[in-house]
Amino acid sequence: MELSNAIKEKLKRLPDAPGCYLMRDRDGKIIYIGKAASLRKRVQSYFRQHTKRTAQPKIRSLISSIADFDVVVLNSEAEAILTEGKLIKEYRPHYNTLWKDDKRFTMIRVDVQHPFPTISTCRIRKDDGAAYFGPYTSGLAAKVAVEFLERRFGLRRCRPREPDADTYRHCSNDIIANCSAPCIGKVSPEEYRLRAEEACAFLRGERMEMLKELRAAMEAAAGELRFEDAAALRDLLMHLHQAVKEKAKVRKTPKMTQDEARKGLKELQAQLNLPTEPRVIECFDISNISGTNSVASMVCAVDGVPFPNRYRRFRIKTVEGADDPRSMAEVVRRRYTRLLDEKKPLPGLVMVDGGITQLRAAKVELLLLGLGRLPIVGLAKRYEEIVWDAEHNSGNLFLPRNSAGLIVVTRLRDEAHRFAITYHRELRRQRIKESVLDEIPGIGKAKKEMLLRHFGSITRLARATVEQMAEAPGIGKTTAQLIRSELDKKG
Repeated sequence: MELSNAIKEKLKRLPDAPGCYLMRDRDGKIIYIGKAASLRKRVQSYFRQHTKRTAQPKIRSLISSIADFDVVVLNSEAEAILTEGKLIKEYRPHYNTLWKDDKRFTMIRVDVQHPFPTISTCRIRKDDGAAYFGPYTSGLAAKVAVEFLERRFGLRRCRPREPDADTYRHCSNDIIANCSAPCIGKVSPEEYRLRAEEACAFLRGERMEMLKELRAAMEAAAGELRFEDAAALRDLLMHLHQAVKEKAKVRKTPKMTQDEARKGLKELQAQLNLPTEPRVIECFDISNISGTNSVASMVCAVDGVPFPNRYRRFRIKTVEGADDPRSMAEVVRRRYTRLLDEKKPLPGLVMVDGGITQLRAAKVELLLLGLGRLPIVGLAKRYEEIVWDAEHNSGNLFLPRNSAGLIVVTRLRDEAHRFAITYHRELRRQRIKESVLDEIPGIGKAKKEMLLRHFGSITRLARATVEQMAEAPGIGKTTAQLIRSELDKKG
């Protein structure tokens, strides 16, 4: 087949970069979609005489049908693999028979809504409250990741929702698979959940130091000639590095100068029809894991710049379980009741992290406080859209990407999220430490509260001598020695 001048010119201009290519027939219809680490080398190979002579019949038939082609340049080969799959599912080209089974990529699922979360692989993302990570282009890499995290954090492999001693009687995973055995109380429910959360943090790319362990495991596997395992660990390292890089692109907010920040405030004033520039903005976020230890954060920006001296933290007091709208209502009520009582100035704009339900809950509280005219908006994460005018439901507002106004609000929202998560983690760690007292014979709820009130924290109690413990009300020397002995065992 003689190449047209248009194809010859396109072949000359092909980039030496990863991406996808789309082959078209004489009618312009897409007949084949492929991926390549180098678009130049891969696409040019179709049009060589050697390929036409030696290729399989399917490839020769494809080549004879090509009248034109397009390319999509991407950042990495892994991204090309994912994009290829999406394009094939969308266009279903005739020659892509390999993909016609609608195969899905592997994901990692952590059932965080269960009392004792497990980790597994899956191919379908469901709206079931679980945490999903991926998709991973290598199913083997996802499987190795699951096995690595199960062993690293002692996560259980059994299927019962709440394993018990009867479950343990038929199980030996604590011996052969490093399970932490929460079924028989080897770890407390709080400690087990913290282990599961750490596994999720690793999959989000927040525990990069653990990659050193993974690399060491890969080198050990290679040294023991377990090359398939070593290759899977290598692929896992690559995917995690890529996930961290992509996450940074999404979450990293550009830095701003003071002039840019003021420009952003002017944009917000114009877009939201505010009477003045919102020189003070207060933003709220809720943090909980399956409804436990619900907390909220409030961060503040002055002239568009975060102002940590005005940050506040709240423990949710009136809401049971994971109910973000009611939790948001509580903290908004508490915050602005206090400002009114203390006759302190109100912010120029209130912002809540979330969509229409969180916004309406907060708006109702402001109306009840007589602050119905105080401007308030929500910021939905999915498309970074501003949710506003909840009373009349006038629709969401999309600020231009990279606009100064959007940078001001997203930076403050991210800061609120960081501050809330940090506080939540502090409380969880403290709760896990305090649970040590629950395991000491003779230490009931009253004595536990008295000890914590006397010493101020479990950390100070752990540093106390037997004599100092014995001085606490209701604690004699015998009990103090028992507490000291048990705390020493726990390290």
